[in-house]
Amino acid sequence: MSRTSGRYGDLDYPRLAKGGVGISLLVFVLAAAIQVAASGTGTALPGWEETLLTDLEYLAILCIPLSAFLFGVVMPLTE
Repeated sequence: MSRTSGRYGDLDYPRLAKGGVGISLLVFVLAAAIQVAASGTGTALPGWEETLLTDLEYLAILCIPLSAFLFGVVMPLTE
């Protein structure tokens, strides 16, 4: 029994969408937890580290809907 693959190969779109959202949520939670833990213990983070963690939070927020839309809607429709 031969299995045909689509235009982009044999991709599991629901798994990719869930994985992208999950990784983005994990990055957001880790960056926020580091910032909260540092301020809770009174440890001052260097400016570059504070900026990096804030940028990671913004990037994760952007990647959550982008991943769901790209792998859940766009790629299955173009196949």
